[in-house]
Amino acid sequence: MNSTDLFRLIQTKKSFLCVGLDSDIQKIPNHLLDLEDPVFEFNKQIIDATLPYTVAYKPNLAFYESRGIKGMMSLEKTMNYLEQYSNQVFTIADAKRGDIGNTSTQYAIAVFDKAASGFSFDAITVAPYMGADSVQPFLAFPGKWAIVLALTSNKGSDDFQLFTDINETQLFERVLRRSSSWGTPDNMMYVVGATKAEMLEGIRKIVPEHFLLVPGVGAQGGDLKAVAKYGLNNHCGILVNASRSILFASSGTDFAEKAMLEAQLMQIAMKEILINNRLV
Repeated sequence: MNSTDLFRLIQTKKSFLCVGLDSDIQKIPNHLLDLEDPVFEFNKQIIDATLPYTVAYKPNLAFYESRGIKGMMSLEKTMNYLEQYSNQVFTIADAKRGDIGNTSTQYAIAVFDKAASGFSFDAITVAPYMGADSVQPFLAFPGKWAIVLALTSNKGSDDFQLFTDINETQLFERVLRRSSSWGTPDNMMYVVGATKAEMLEGIRKIVPEHFLLVPGVGAQGGDLKAVAKYGLNNHCGILVNASRSILFASSGTDFAEKAMLEAQLMQIAMKEILINNRLV
C-alpha cells in the first residue's frame, strides 16, 4: 500500500483513525479470561466493532512479546484475522526497532516476510538514533513502510529530542532533515506526538509530503483539531492513533460496543475535518 492507496482508504472511510492494539491482558474484561486465547478474542471483537471507522491497526509488540509464545500466538492470530481486510486497513507493528544493519534486516524479516516469520505488517516503527544503516533495511521491502520516531508524546522526549545545537536546530529537526533522504513519502512516515501539535506546523515545512503517525489523542490529552490544523497536507497526511480510550472504554461485557462508539465519535470528527479541508 503506497501513499496514494492510503489516501484513497482515508477518503473511502472518511477517517484517519489508527486503533492501537495495546491489548494488556491485565486490563481486558474478566469474562474473556477463561477463553483459550482471551487476547485474540478481545482483539477480534475490537476489530469487528471498529473496522468501519478505522483505517489502521497498530499492535504494540511489547504486549505480545511479554507473554512469550502465548502472546506471539495471539498476535499471529490477530494478524491472520486482519488479512481478510487487507484492502481496508493498514497494519503497523509498533516495535520501535533500530540496530546495526544486519540486525535490522532480521527485525524487518520478522515483521514483513510472512514466509519466514508468519507476519506481513504494512509498516513498523523504528528508532533512528543509530543512523541510516539501521533504518534502510526496513526500506528494502517493496510496499512496506518504516515509521521513524521524530518527536514523541512522552514526557521524557524533552531529554534529547528538543536539544538545540549552536545553529538553533533541535535534534528532532535534524532527524527529520537527515532521514527524509533515506526513503520516500511512499515508504517512510514519522511519529509526531499529538501533545506537541503546535510544532506540527514547523515539521510540515521540513517534510511536507510524508505521512505522520500521531499518537497521544485520547487518553494522553492531545487535541484532534489542533493536530489537523497544523498537520494536514493535500493528501491528508496524518494517521491519528488512539489506544486506551477505545480499547478500554468499558471493562464489562459491553466493551466492544463502547469501543465502537468511541471510534465512531472520532470518525465523525475526522469526517468533518476532511470535508472542511476539501479532502473528501
